[in-house]
Amino acid sequence: MNQKQAGPETDAEPTNFLYPFIDAQEDDAGSLLVDLAASARAKAAESAALRRSTLESNAELVATAAAHMADRFAAGGRLFTFGNGGSSTDATTLASLFARPPLGRPLPAWSLTADQAILTALGNDVGFELVFARQLIARAGAGDIAVAMSTSGSSPDLMVALREARRRGMYTIGFAGYDGGTFASSPDVDACFIVRSQSVHRIQEAQALLGYQLWAAVHERGTDN
Repeated sequence: MNQKQAGPETDAEPTNFLYPFIDAQEDDAGSLLVDLAASARAKAAESAALRRSTLESNAELVATAAAHMADRFAAGGRLFTFGNGGSSTDATTLASLFARPPLGRPLPAWSLTADQAILTALGNDVGFELVFARQLIARAGAGDIAVAMSTSGSSPDLMVALREARRRGMYTIGFAGYDGGTFASSPDVDACFIVRSQSVHRIQEAQALLGYQLWAAVHERGTDN
């Protein structure tokens, strides 16, 4: 059986994208360590600069969203977070920050990605695009808050969930990277936080800090009746 010969692009190791010097012909271990250290410093500097610019560009929106969230929490509202892949863990972390904060009053918050039985049952029975929307139908209502976390800002299951959240009278927030994707122009998203980067790693790092800033702003406003 004939096999397709791999070309130059398919021969490249995945590490080339992040660490192009690893696959280079390098006999000097010291030089390799210097390159590794320089790469780490460059990535740390890039991440810090992006996080700083992201906080600055979203400062007003964070304050606005926090005000809406605080009002809803004060009136008995609840927070529901969700996302796919790495963003699912970020969504769970954000929900945990509100539900089990390092200081201040715990607020009712749940991650819709945390229960594997529910996710797999819904994915198998009704389709993956409905795994979050169906949970909102069962658990959420007017006065609650929905936060969708994504790097692309265009995942179909997140858009379906945000549409359902809007229909139910929830306050909707989207976290996105790149140019904001579908979140940025969707009428189903009240507040869209955009991390303007082409790197998934940098996007998620900046989103984590944005999530913390959002919690801190809600905490500072207070949520007592």
